Order: sequence, then C-alpha cells, then structure tokens
Amino acid sequence: MTERSRDSMQRDVHSFRVGPSALTWDGNCLEIAIHEIGMPVPWPVRGKVRVYPQALSMFGADLDAGGLHRWGPIAACARVEAEFTHPAIRWKGHGYLDSNEGDEPIDCRFREWDWSRATLTDGSTAVIYDVQPKIGDDRVIAQRFFPDGRVEPFTPPARHALPKTGWRINRRQRSDDDAPVSVIEQLEDTPFYQRAVLASGLFGQRVISVHETLNVPRLVSPIVQRMLPFRMPRFR
Repeated sequence: MTERSRDSMQRDVHSFRVGPSALTWDGNCLEIAIHEIGMPVPWPVRGKVRVYPQALSMFGADLDAGGLHRWGPIAACARVEAEFTHPAIRWKGHGYLDSNEGDEPIDCRFREWDWSRATLTDGSTAVIYDVQPKIGDDRVIAQRFFPDGRVEPFTPPARHALPKTGWRINRRQRSDDDAPVSVIEQLEDTPFYQRAVLASGLFGQRVISVHETLNVPRLVSPIVQRMLPFRMPRFR
C-alpha cells in the first residue's frame, strides 16, 4: 500500500497504472500486476492477481445520511487467482471487489465501522456494513448479491461482540442468534484497523466471513499518523 502522487498515475479506458503497478481490464478479467516493496522490511512484492467477475454490479449505497461517502461492489461474486514470485505463493478461490469514495476526509463523518462479506451455499455474497457515525444513529447496510447480477436487501441479524484485538480495538459481527461467532484467523491487527476470518451464521447457514473494523479516531491520532509512513511509504 504505497501512497503516490498524481504524477505517478496513468489511465485509459482499459488500464490504470500507479507507479510500477497496474490494473488492466480485457472485458472478462481484471489483472492486477503488483510490483512493490514491502514495509517495514523492504522485501520485494511481485506477482499478479486475476479477478474474474460472475457479474458486474451498478449497486451503490450512501454510508452517511448526507451521501458524502459512498460504497458499492464492482464484482461481489467473482473467482480470483493469485500468483506471486516474491514471495513464492499462489492460490485461487472466491473473490470480491468493491469501491469506496468520499467528498471529505473520513474523520469528518465517522467514528467506527464493522464490515463483513460471506459466500453462501448458493454462490451469492452477503455483505453487511455496520456504520457508527460521529453524530446520529447507526447506519446498517445489508445486501445480498447473486451471481446473475441480482441484488436484494435483507434484515441483518443481531450484533455480537467479539474479543478485542491485540491493539484493544472493539469489534462486532452480525450473526444468527443460534450461531456463535468465533475468530478463525487474524489477518491484520494494527492500532486503527483489523481484518480477520470469522465463523458466523447467516440465513440459517454456518458461513465463513471476511471481517474488518476501522476505528477512525485511532486512524487520525497524531501518533498513528506519524507511524503510517513506516507501513505505507509515500513516493512521487
């Protein structure tokens, strides 16, 4: 996750280049060519990720009452193949691609959010965005995306508390009452953000969810802002 200036970007209708890395779309597959340096240990990161959408989505939702922040999946149901030379790893499986955008800094509007996605037995993807704004009531977006492009809202189940992360971030997950939530694997644990693989329940099914929590006050705190360049280097 290298931050780069506008001068390092190039794009046209089929491609988008950021520094030495690039995304290209051929109408069937989105290929992401990664050519970066890891941080804080400067190991090379070289490889390709290919995303094959089952359907492209035009769905979009406002994350705040004023519509200044928006989210929408591009390919909620997809097949993904990853092949890296550095490190030498490869895998394939279910994939997901979405987009977030905003007209103001994130800390102007939000305090925290929990987000999760799960693949159901029929191949559809259930996404829950559980947003806690700085002012006003919580906002919950729950949508089910089908491989044929259909989108249906659903009533999310109750919110369940999870154990705090190593950095003491509170986190929650929506799950059926008869399906306890458990952490299968912790993928990222930082002072302001966590990502994990959870076991939970949706639509009467036991599902595996990718789950994230963002704590915005932690993100914008002076000490975290000083730490970020050591994980997210900035180049022109």
